[in-house]
Amino acid sequence: MKKVSIVMGSSSDLRVMEEAVKVLRELEIEVEVDIVSAHRTPQKMFDFAAHAHERGIQVIIAGAGGAAHLPGMIASLTPLPVIGVPVKSSNSIDGWDSVLSILQMPAGVPVATVALDGARNAGILAAQILGAGDEAVRDRIIRFKKGLEDKVNIMSEETRTQFE
Repeated sequence: MKKVSIVMGSSSDLRVMEEAVKVLRELEIEVEVDIVSAHRTPQKMFDFAAHAHERGIQVIIAGAGGAAHLPGMIASLTPLPVIGVPVKSSNSIDGWDSVLSILQMPAGVPVATVALDGARNAGILAAQILGAGDEAVRDRIIRFKKGLEDKVNIMSEETRTQFE
């Protein structure tokens, strides 16, 4: 079973990160979720990041607000792909501090970064990473994207009809 780990620095980030959980479950991908703070539980973060691949995790999604060190610190310790979700938190400077902290990683320590509060896209990206090597997951992604196309075509038809 393909597995994605979703971690965040605080339970206040869960309101955003739940969107990644929802879309991954919709795509029938196994998910685990935990609170791992880079600043308040650094040893837990070190242990999590260093050993996630040994537990069958294949992609990590890390959400963080404010200084947003969690995604980058995890990326520095794991061989797995890490997707960072900047979270607009109560101690944030309109979310820009989080975006830039996750986006501006040094060479050699990449973190794929999605939009501010973009956990849904992080979940989709994690599924696409898994789908690159798993035909069943890739087929579910294809159906998912076809569903997006169908929704837009329905909206388009309704809009055109409304103004005829």
